[in-house]
Amino acid sequence: MNNLVVGMGEALWDVLPEGKKIGGAPANFAYHVSQFGLPSCVVSAIGDDALGNEIISNFTSKGLNHQIDKVPYPTGTVQVEKDQAGIPQYEIKENVAWDNIPYTTALETIAKSTKAVCFGSLAQRNVVSRETIGRFIDAMPKNDDTLIVFDVNLRQGFYNKDILCNSMKRCNILKINDEELVTVSRMFGYPGIDLQDKCWILLGKYNLKMLILTCGINGSYVFTPGNVSFQPTPTVEVADTVGAGDSFTAAFIASVLKGKSVTEAHALAVRTSAYVCTQKGAMPVLPAEITG
Repeated sequence: MNNLVVGMGEALWDVLPEGKKIGGAPANFAYHVSQFGLPSCVVSAIGDDALGNEIISNFTSKGLNHQIDKVPYPTGTVQVEKDQAGIPQYEIKENVAWDNIPYTTALETIAKSTKAVCFGSLAQRNVVSRETIGRFIDAMPKNDDTLIVFDVNLRQGFYNKDILCNSMKRCNILKINDEELVTVSRMFGYPGIDLQDKCWILLGKYNLKMLILTCGINGSYVFTPGNVSFQPTPTVEVADTVGAGDSFTAAFIASVLKGKSVTEAHALAVRTSAYVCTQKGAMPVLPAEITG
């Protein structure tokens, strides 16, 4: 299959107060891309255990393509507790399967057919998966319209300046939220300027096609050289926010790949993530008025 859109990194179980749900940003991203009618694939690793087998069964039942190897580590889990505002707090288990994604011939074949990939910082906390992600990106076609999306996705202490810097050099679209931008700006040595100026600096420094900045209830921005798109955040009744950011990225990238303008793609991304916030869990079925 050519022109694949790949979500690469962690596939895991979010263990929520009401029970466990399949999570991990790459799986959320790939699932939502598939709902917009584009061929997508999750790349990750699971353990040879019941939780891993259940992930494969779930993805198969959703019709979600996957390249997920079994490795001699347990399938990943995350303990998710909500704070009083309903914002998820994560305890991410270490030394698990998705830390050890192998680079295989099958994976290289997928890379050569990939039009867009989305990866984050979390799956790069261990050298094995970090090197696999790098090799995958290197094997992708070097076309002007190839999209390499780094969704920063800072979690706990699982990042450092080198990982962030190398990822920004590899990507051509950077997605970051306002809190992450403050953290990154401190690490990179320009903390004292406003958020928009920080975005323009990163856009130019890393020669990006686009920088997506999400600011929760305060709206979101898409910076492209010489232009900025702003969309307010709709007011909705929030069930939970798990996976909302991943659905935003998926809707945006799917729209761009379909030839939509940045403004159109941005508007659809905002509608999509607002809907996901009204549903429990990260992978609800999107209504036809969004995906159509």
